[in-house]
Amino acid sequence: MTKKFNVVFPGQGSQSVTMLADLADAFPLVSETFQEASDALGLDLWKMVQQGPAEALNLTHNTQPAMLAAGISVWRVWCEQGGSQPELMAGHSLGEYSALVAADSLGFSDAIKLVAERGRLMQEAVPEGEGAMAAILGLDDERVRELCTEAAESEVVEAVNFNSPGQVVVAGNRSAVDRMVALAKAGGAKRAVPLPVSVPSHCALMRPAAERLARYLEGVEINPPAIPILHNVTVGEATTPDEIRGLLAQQLHSPVRWAETIQAMAGNKAQYIIEAGPGRVLASLCKRIDRTVTGLALFDPASLEKAMETINA
Repeated sequence: MTKKFNVVFPGQGSQSVTMLADLADAFPLVSETFQEASDALGLDLWKMVQQGPAEALNLTHNTQPAMLAAGISVWRVWCEQGGSQPELMAGHSLGEYSALVAADSLGFSDAIKLVAERGRLMQEAVPEGEGAMAAILGLDDERVRELCTEAAESEVVEAVNFNSPGQVVVAGNRSAVDRMVALAKAGGAKRAVPLPVSVPSHCALMRPAAERLARYLEGVEINPPAIPILHNVTVGEATTPDEIRGLLAQQLHSPVRWAETIQAMAGNKAQYIIEAGPGRVLASLCKRIDRTVTGLALFDPASLEKAMETINA
């Protein structure tokens, strides 16, 4: 009997050089998917993913199409091997685009070009070195917001990713984020760690990029999703193309409400949440958010076999 499960897709931060190599060795569909993405961009994504350098892969305009291709290649392998369809999907930030492709709302080639443009617009909005992000561990959400207000002074620093209780990411101007990290450490945070990213995602500094992305989205074909998707901005579904376009633009300068997303999935009686893509960040967060759901990472042949056995047992 198939278990009740949902699928989620990771975003930036889960990329690494050589990711999905083992899965590609077992399933040619992985490299074929990356080739399709490479053809859309005119850039050899698989070579970059497998050979690096990491500095190139970690540039936002490269990371985003690479992670989209990674998530969709894993999803395609799952489907090719007879995996069941989930009741709900979601994606963490960039991962929302993977969910839309998996749900047949966005075409894959269109989405690859779209996220590359998204990355370019984000980088242009805040030149590299001027923005920053940091993970704050061990403080509640409201305390993080209060410290952001104190640290901002005349700049921007905001709580932008609510990943799990006690784990919040902040973003903004580099100097403001540095002040926030110092205040968090002094205020009892277990850890306050700068993140290796080139843009401060999901804060007010991304509004110019969001406006330009909205214009770009007007020319992108979007269909109602075949599988319901919970969006980062609302933790709810969107069914019309214009509604989806609006949420994708708004997402750039709005918090990722991830803990609420997993809680909503748990409330819908999901027993398992499968993370389709490299790493196990989202799968690991599940138990911290709601112990009634079990996270399963899916990124290599062994994890694929485990997920298939678990869901279909």
